[in-house]
Amino acid sequence: MHPAVLNAIAALVAQGKTPTVATTKAKLAEPVAMPLIIAGLTAYKNNPDLLSTLEQQTEQAAQPSQETDQTQLDRIEAKLDKLLALLESR
Repeated sequence: MHPAVLNAIAALVAQGKTPTVATTKAKLAEPVAMPLIIAGLTAYKNNPDLLSTLEQQTEQAAQPSQETDQTQLDRIEAKLDKLLALLESR
């Protein structure tokens, strides 16, 4: 589901409104193709719990693990060491 559509549907549900194509489109923060809006609404109507599941997955994806950050930092440090060694050898 497109993130903007997800946010629009979540905002409507939080206001106690039933999401429709028109209300969802009006709530969008950015332009989204109509088929994506319809697909998002269809998915939500078929499984309203999908909204909370997708929000949880989005939050988890947005917060990378500390281990991943450390691994990336280690690779950057190794590259920097190689570059410094090359500069010193010239």
